[in-house]
Amino acid sequence: MELRLVQVDAFADRPFTGNPAAVMPLDEWLPDETLQAIALENNLSETAFTIPDPSGEADYELRWFTPATEVVLCGHATLASGHVLIDTARETGRIRFRTRKAGMLEVARDGERYAMSLPNWKPEPKPLPCILEALGIDSVDTLWHPQRYGLVVVDNEDIVRAVDPDIAALAAEGDVLTIVTARGREADFVSRVFAAGAGIPEDPVTGSAHAVAAPYWAEKLGRDDLTAYQASKRGGHLTCRIEGDRVIVGGKCVTVIEGVMQI
Repeated sequence: MELRLVQVDAFADRPFTGNPAAVMPLDEWLPDETLQAIALENNLSETAFTIPDPSGEADYELRWFTPATEVVLCGHATLASGHVLIDTARETGRIRFRTRKAGMLEVARDGERYAMSLPNWKPEPKPLPCILEALGIDSVDTLWHPQRYGLVVVDNEDIVRAVDPDIAALAAEGDVLTIVTARGREADFVSRVFAAGAGIPEDPVTGSAHAVAAPYWAEKLGRDDLTAYQASKRGGHLTCRIEGDRVIVGGKCVTVIEGVMQI
């Protein structure tokens, strides 16, 4: 069997920046164990799989797998999937995805960028002592979203950039996405993101993390339009806009590899 495979750098304006994702458009679902094996073979933070949506509610169904597990939501691989498939929506310039646990998602052309509609997952205050100990830092605020997102707010950008977590200790907390964030010098806020329990020590640029962090910073800064930078080694620039129960995350994509996987 030959399957189309596209590797995309999401939240990137040039190759080798942003967050790489593999996108595999399918005609129908393969067995879950095959999808997981493909994601492990790709060995990227996420592989996205799509099929045409038979229900007619959306253009495509969408699922995401890390090398270790299927996840509830992945923003950068959603953006990458929209980038790969958007030419199928020439009239509207918009792709609508139906997902299993994150509801309906959309990716639309927005000039030279894409705008991605994610759920507004506003976090609530909660002590996270084990995560703080694993990070080895003090916090200003710690918050939690029940989709297992931990938000750790620190004093300044330098702390975000310098954090050197105990990855094994973070992994022991299970499949938790940990976001360390602060006010930025050039962007409204900066972050780094760790998902050790899902097999990703540090994620380069994480769209879904901004569905949690952007509502927090919008409230703190008193405005709904924000700029963000994820300060990983690869780095990535994003825009965030709060629209009611949605967070609109913007960024660019670059295709770096396109080919065929034989299984």
